[in-house]
Amino acid sequence: MTEPLLKVQNLRVELTTRNGTAPVIDDLSFELFPGENISFVGESGCGKSMTALAIMGLLPEGIGRITAGSIIFDGQELTELSPERLRSIRGNDISMIFQEPMTSLNPVYTIGEQIVEVLLAHQSISRQQAWATAADLLDAVRIPKARERLKDYPFQLSGGQRQRVMIAIALACKPKVLIADEPTTALDVTVQAQIFDLLRDLRKETGTSIILITHDMGAVAEMAERMIVMYAGRIAEVGAVDEIISAPRHPYTKGLISCVPHVLATVSDTKEPLTEVPGIVPSLREFGRDQCLFASRCQHRTEECLSARPKAVSFGQDHAADCWHAEGLS
Repeated sequence: MTEPLLKVQNLRVELTTRNGTAPVIDDLSFELFPGENISFVGESGCGKSMTALAIMGLLPEGIGRITAGSIIFDGQELTELSPERLRSIRGNDISMIFQEPMTSLNPVYTIGEQIVEVLLAHQSISRQQAWATAADLLDAVRIPKARERLKDYPFQLSGGQRQRVMIAIALACKPKVLIADEPTTALDVTVQAQIFDLLRDLRKETGTSIILITHDMGAVAEMAERMIVMYAGRIAEVGAVDEIISAPRHPYTKGLISCVPHVLATVSDTKEPLTEVPGIVPSLREFGRDQCLFASRCQHRTEECLSARPKAVSFGQDHAADCWHAEGLS
């Protein structure tokens, strides 16, 4: 059997806040295999982006820290590497597309300079070769007149073009793992579809494994093979996308699906009304409690949900849900 390229085991990430220390990631485990596309899905504040930052070694300095667990990439324990060794992996073997391309790109440097900087930092090539490669990368992400656009500044590009530049930077060194954190935020529907098509094509061409982070269940249905539903720093449900969408076993997952019309239509032939998940994600002060953190928003809650943390219930080889009532939901 193929060994996982990335293996996260029992990861716990804590943040220091004005109200004390809180576990923003609580006992997270998952695997990513070569060429695989998985997705983390959930509302804002559930720990998706913090998981990515932990993998990248970019937790907020002095505030965030890994207190337990391991992150093994290509046989290396990332949590034990020196900052210098981690920098050689970050942007080279593991790259990330950040949420906001306008704030992620430096406004005082041209697009070309920002791509070239990555290439020179990780590859033994001349500056001339780096500029030629930068033009090829812009062409690969389908930016017209690529060589001319290298001289442009971020403000001269549209939102969709800036996102394509971020993808070009992330792919500059042909990483083994690409983390796409809300890659279509603030983009219109047409541009969103183009970005997803681009990621699919690049994955086929390069064999890069992709971790898609999103709150959009529709995007998950389009892009991923497996999904991990996160809630309040914990895994709520994990499994194959088709299996979870057709038979969700966690009330939170079911609520996320019921919010998306075209995903709901694939589950039911009847015209079911769209519903919303009541309430909001709990504050960090409540993370880590020994109970179901979704209980306050769940119509299925019982005393058991409020008194103990649920254990994962398996529904096959790869499908599991952390819910006391998972076996009664479908």
